[in-house]
Amino acid sequence: MIDLYGWPTPNLHKVTILLEETGTSYKTIPVDISQGDQFRPDFLKISPNNKMPAIVDPDGPGGMPIAVFESGAILMYVAEKTGKFMPQDMRRRYDVIQWLMFQMGGVGPMLGQAHHFRLYAPEKIAYAIDRYTNEAGRLYNVIDRRLAEVPYLADEYSIADMAVFPWIRPYERQGQKLEDYPNLKRWFHKIEARPAVRRGLAVLADRRRRGPIGDKEREILFGSQQYVRR
Repeated sequence: MIDLYGWPTPNLHKVTILLEETGTSYKTIPVDISQGDQFRPDFLKISPNNKMPAIVDPDGPGGMPIAVFESGAILMYVAEKTGKFMPQDMRRRYDVIQWLMFQMGGVGPMLGQAHHFRLYAPEKIAYAIDRYTNEAGRLYNVIDRRLAEVPYLADEYSIADMAVFPWIRPYERQGQKLEDYPNLKRWFHKIEARPAVRRGLAVLADRRRRGPIGDKEREILFGSQQYVRR
């Protein structure tokens, strides 16, 4: 059974969706990032960058335990271990990998910045809000154009779709409308309807923060605690 460390964010749900889709047994261990759990020494041994999710698989390569951090690496590990949602054919495999990297390098960071400046920043900075809202729209358009050609990002349903989908769910918070991207909208609702996706999204859903962010939480998530040398 895999130990999964995380908190209810898009990056956690990328992993829980795959675990549910593959029928992999796992135990969820909450890491409350609003209270600073990500800085605990025991967690840093698993995830040196103090980010979640992370996993520990006691039955790793060669039958030895392995810890994996970074959500994209976790998706690749689980997909390759189970032999699901990651093709063996090199051309098809790199279709999946390039769209996974698109999520890791673009969709996650840029939509995360849109969230930050639209919702969490202590002051409203028009330039930053416009910059990241517009970039979110550009990325949505990239996805929409791709999905005009194929049913899923890498043609067949894969870890690339599982990586992007949770980041699209809060589209309104990113200043976007699904109606503006009809191909993306069709893809979004097709994935949303999958039973395994629904199970994955339910993981730790009861732990989600309700209401506006407080000063203490903002300091832990975005303030000086991030930069303490440990």
